[in-house]
Amino acid sequence: MFSKSSKSQRPVSPASATGAKKTPFSLIGGDVNITGDLSASVDLHIDGRIEGDITCAALVQGPDSHIMGHVIASSARLAGLVDGSITAEELTVESSARITGDVTYRRISIEPGSRIDGRLTHRDGEETPAAELKLITSDGAA
Repeated sequence: MFSKSSKSQRPVSPASATGAKKTPFSLIGGDVNITGDLSASVDLHIDGRIEGDITCAALVQGPDSHIMGHVIASSARLAGLVDGSITAEELTVESSARITGDVTYRRISIEPGSRIDGRLTHRDGEETPAAELKLITSDGAA
């Protein structure tokens, strides 16, 4: 009447219960404060406060978040405050974003209303030093 099934169920490991190995992104909520560097092989969505450098595949920053540190990502969509340099292949700066630091990018989109206080440097496919800007006057003298 009360017999055990011949099919035994395997115990679920904590990693598979949370889906940690299969999660395509990680979320850092608005009530989370992190002090220290973050490194992730997956995409990050940050709504909290980070005091440290961030390296990830792709970064999405919420409008109420604050990052104090350097950001390195293949793609980044920034909407909050960033105090530090940013290096991204593809960068989108939303209207609510406030960036204080140098920005290095391959492709960039800046929405009206955003603010960047720092130097913008376009990066080609090859690593080359930043080009120097020259003033061209109307009479042709440089």
